[in-house]
Amino acid sequence: MASMAAAFVVKSLTPASNPAHNLIHPPLLPGSLHIRRRLQTTAAAPLRATFAPATASCSLIEPDGGRLVDLVAPEGPARDALRREAARCPQIRLSRIDLEWVHVLSEGWASPLGGFMREAEFLQTLHFNCLRLGDGSVVNMSVPIVLAIDDAQKRAIGDRRRVALVDARDRPVAILSESAPMFHSIDMLTKMVYSWPCYSIEIYKHNKEERIARTWGTTAPGLPYVQEAIAKAGNWLIGGDLEVIERVKYNDGLDQYRLSPGELRAEFARRNADAVFAFQLRNPVHNGHALLMTDTRRRLLEMGYKNPVLLLHPLGGYTKADDVPLSWRMKQHEKVLEDGVLNPETTVVAIFPSPMHYAGPTEVQWHAKSRINAGANFYIVGRDPAGMSHPVEKRDLYDADHGKKVLSMAPGLQKLNILPFKVAAYDKTQKKMAFFDPSRPDDFLFISGTKMRTLAKNRENPPDGFMCPGGWKVLVDYYDSVAPPEANKLREPVPA
Repeated sequence: MASMAAAFVVKSLTPASNPAHNLIHPPLLPGSLHIRRRLQTTAAAPLRATFAPATASCSLIEPDGGRLVDLVAPEGPARDALRREAARCPQIRLSRIDLEWVHVLSEGWASPLGGFMREAEFLQTLHFNCLRLGDGSVVNMSVPIVLAIDDAQKRAIGDRRRVALVDARDRPVAILSESAPMFHSIDMLTKMVYSWPCYSIEIYKHNKEERIARTWGTTAPGLPYVQEAIAKAGNWLIGGDLEVIERVKYNDGLDQYRLSPGELRAEFARRNADAVFAFQLRNPVHNGHALLMTDTRRRLLEMGYKNPVLLLHPLGGYTKADDVPLSWRMKQHEKVLEDGVLNPETTVVAIFPSPMHYAGPTEVQWHAKSRINAGANFYIVGRDPAGMSHPVEKRDLYDADHGKKVLSMAPGLQKLNILPFKVAAYDKTQKKMAFFDPSRPDDFLFISGTKMRTLAKNRENPPDGFMCPGGWKVLVDYYDSVAPPEANKLREPVPA
């Protein structure tokens, strides 16, 4: 296994009342031998409720589809043969975001998906936020994982059954091919289920407007992922199964943090974790985050778990230009560890390789589903997860509470326990981050992300107790590194 990433626990700060009342999905009891699959109804057809035994050790949750997908060829003759074959196949050059999706697929984050989506999978994702498996069961899938090609590439591929995917330097990354089907196509008119002995590579129309409208709920101009990955993409999508030549690496000094779902599961088992709770973030860690993580662990201990382990899982794929880059966020996380806010005993820090859509309640389902495959059976969700400001109007694009509400109802996520957290703010009387008390609102200061960034750009300090000094210095250093020369730098007004 790759060298283990930094890991840590957080110190207990403030207790909260009856944590079970805040669970959206009731928890699986410690030591449970079964995963519950409750009755589902989708736009396609009703499903039967079934029970499947969990086979993972240490009470780890079963991956979607019952097994963790691994698409990377083993070292040796098979890998060498794929490289030779790639040189003879028609080629598709991958963008950086395309490569990130190959990474996601290859390690099983999207299990049981075994490659870029064919049309049936794409339509189920867009219209139902889930995929129906051959046995009639449903797994969540809310974000299309697709590969776009243009007219010239479509003509070059023709009726070929295998296509090479290459990186920006034309080095072979994977073979896209036909394979045995993983999903069944559903005929809505006859309600019959068809399956083929083999799925071929499939090229189908890329209806960008439909994709954007269904994923983001708007086609307003200025959506970051749309501008980066969809607007200029080809008018066709190509789907097929993937055979990845070797593990995707970025050689940026952070690969040791990019633990696969299989590696994370092995680490949780090594630690004898009886519960794993995941916390995703794409911002620097402040003491409000630490409070939320600490309180979650306390609640799990009160439920009877003996060794709950935190997966602190910063997003490592594409992010918009004004987000703090991954390398600086990881430096900040290291300083949080060094300053004693976090400790390695009950927390694992790793990078989640997915690109960011900023698609709110639609995308948060993907974030939750992928953590199931990594072994998490609890997922912490806050206000406006995966949200952003409206690209045109002066308002948030999504309702701040809809993310956690959608997770409570999403098809295919019933086995994941959703933990909505309370609002944390800076308590001026205690001089630390604490849960907001509505009985004394004047005692609390809400420090928004915009305010935090502005303070750091101005080299001003936040209130004591908001973030550890070492972590704050990293943030200041980052904004200094991208600022114009000091002589031309103007102090920005700090938001109230």
